[in-house]
Amino acid sequence: MPRSRILAIVGPTATGKSELALRLAEAIGGEIVNADALQVYRGFDVGTAKPTAQERARVPHHLIDILEPQQRYSAGEFARRARRVIAEIHQRGRWALVVGGSGFYVKALFEGLTPLPRAQPAIREVLRRRAEAVGPEALHAELAVLDPTTAARLAPGDRQRVVRALEVVYATGRPLSGWIASRPAPARPLSALHVGLTLPRAILYDRIADRVVRMMERGWLAEVESLLNTGVEPTAPAFQAIGYRQLVRHVRGETPLEAAVGDAVVATRRFAKRQWTWFRREPQVTWFDPRDLSTDVSGVLELLEPSD
Repeated sequence: MPRSRILAIVGPTATGKSELALRLAEAIGGEIVNADALQVYRGFDVGTAKPTAQERARVPHHLIDILEPQQRYSAGEFARRARRVIAEIHQRGRWALVVGGSGFYVKALFEGLTPLPRAQPAIREVLRRRAEAVGPEALHAELAVLDPTTAARLAPGDRQRVVRALEVVYATGRPLSGWIASRPAPARPLSALHVGLTLPRAILYDRIADRVVRMMERGWLAEVESLLNTGVEPTAPAFQAIGYRQLVRHVRGETPLEAAVGDAVVATRRFAKRQWTWFRREPQVTWFDPRDLSTDVSGVLELLEPSD
């Protein structure tokens, strides 16, 4: 068995990463470390496809429901928390399965992050006001000119990260992607096996549409209404997530429900495309079609066997 006892399961949304992780964790004696940027938020359950209570009873899950919706989360914070959790899992003699579609978070965990310039409140406030006036999509278009690499991995509606990326450009004259590219190796490298799930685009897009429909049937809209009614501000970081921000617009009377759901599907498909663009550049990932693993995960288990 590899000494690291870390398995990363990555790939676009709706490919079945969580289901595979559950089956593998039960087979090898593992615990799941959430690498999704949104499942950390309490109350944001349906639209993040958060593991159910039954699934969490089957296998221990970590870094889920650890923040309030108004709190901010970052790749650096994730990496710090995940390293502590993985060390605790290893102390128990078990595998750590790092599972999620946030390539930047996974990269931060295993490769480290370059210290970025300090926040510039004056510049950030100007950018926030502009985002309020013209919309985050306009700022994203601006970022696509100044830092196309970063713009390609951020959703146009991700106001928080788009503003931060522009702030770095204007404060330093250097794009955020340039800072990230000069990332040093982490002080304590983590080695892991990386497994990726992928599907033909047409099939993946159909899965995404079906998934959104199922989420609506499970009460996604009611969840959004409840969160707003309990005082969560529409500008909270958690509400900037794909799907949630579209449904917030509907609840506020800005968009018909059918249009909001359609926008959520389109935005999720675009997000999946960005995820695939990111992960396909990672040479350490061994790729599988999840349909081939529906009844037999032996192909993945064989990777976990000792090489000697």
